[in-house]
Amino acid sequence: MITRRRSLALLGVVPVALAARAADVATGAGTPKITVYKSDSCGCCKLWVQHLLDAGFAVQAHDVDNLASVKERVGVPAGKGSCHTAEVDRYFLEGHVPAAEIRRLLRERPAARGLTVPGMPLGSPGMEMPSGQVDRYDVLLVGMDGSTSVYARYGE
Repeated sequence: MITRRRSLALLGVVPVALAARAADVATGAGTPKITVYKSDSCGCCKLWVQHLLDAGFAVQAHDVDNLASVKERVGVPAGKGSCHTAEVDRYFLEGHVPAAEIRRLLRERPAARGLTVPGMPLGSPGMEMPSGQVDRYDVLLVGMDGSTSVYARYGE
């Protein structure tokens, strides 16, 4: 016996609810949108944005001339910056933060300003090396007072 849903599928018709869910998955809807501020000429920033898209996040990227004002506005501590800054919900993401740590941040919702990966460590998302080399780096949680603590550790 062929059900109505199965007969519709055989005809290439997908019920509206299923089609809407498929569109949500494809566009990252249902997950918070990450807004990225970066330089147009920075290749690793573009690769990090692609890392987020590949991980299923909805991303809106803006090329800006003055990243320092963005970093100051969101509260990136001095000496903890990188080449791009992003915002998701009420948090900032500074530098090459792995998607797994962004998901963890959004799941745990700590009382914090955000996450940072200072500098541009080799092997971090967007800084992958053909050799597979991953330098040791820390993802730091930035507290409301600007203090930092290790949130995750990567590499050797």
